[in-house]
Amino acid sequence: MKTHRHEEDAATLEQFLDTKLEARRLFSELLGTFFLVLAGAGGAAVHYWKPDEVTTAMAVIAPGIMVMAAIYFMGAVGGAHLNPAVTFAFSLRRNFPWKRVPGYIAAQFVGGIFAVYFLRLIFGEIANHGGTVPSPELTPMAAFLLEAALTMGLVSTILGTASGARNIGTNGAIAVGGYIALAGMWSAPATGASMNPIRSLAPDILRGDFSTTWIYIAGPFLGALIGVAIEWALKGEPTAFGTEAAQGEPSGGRDQKKK
Repeated sequence: MKTHRHEEDAATLEQFLDTKLEARRLFSELLGTFFLVLAGAGGAAVHYWKPDEVTTAMAVIAPGIMVMAAIYFMGAVGGAHLNPAVTFAFSLRRNFPWKRVPGYIAAQFVGGIFAVYFLRLIFGEIANHGGTVPSPELTPMAAFLLEAALTMGLVSTILGTASGARNIGTNGAIAVGGYIALAGMWSAPATGASMNPIRSLAPDILRGDFSTTWIYIAGPFLGALIGVAIEWALKGEPTAFGTEAAQGEPSGGRDQKKK
């Protein structure tokens, strides 16, 4: 028997797949990524400026809480990917059509660029310290592997709690936001705990330093690939829309809906 919640989820999924609403979804990705980079790069920059008032812990928790909020207020509109690696993972998992990937990544890029230049407008040169760079004590390869591992965990969390190709609902918001905050609390001193190519690329463009950018692009995409493989091993083939598999119902979900 269908519940009211299941009917709402089905209606949301139908709206999410409606190509006529693509502009709305792209705007939600732009806006959500703007807020994410604003919190991530802004937190790092203000920590550099006033380290006694904005501690390292505060700076790394902020993006996690921001993602949690974004999932709550816009997840049902565009999916709240906010990260090219997440969009890539959803598509690789067959939850999200590849033809929509370029638009989503472009919107995320624009949102990230707007955020860092907004920070420059507000804080001036201090905004240059909003980037993610590896600790001098780490080799580039070690930083790359750590970013890959962190993103693997993020993608595993997202695919395990999201509904199809969308980050929506209490489970997704708390799990994903909590994971980002937790990962940052222990690994930020090592790499900045980016797990997001746009989060790192946008500040690098602002400050004109691309010496470590490859770490934060290649690492998250490798981690996303491994995360999808883990989801496949845990839950098998996705369903037509990926909804049952993403919610932990790799079989039987469709039969339940028929009752």
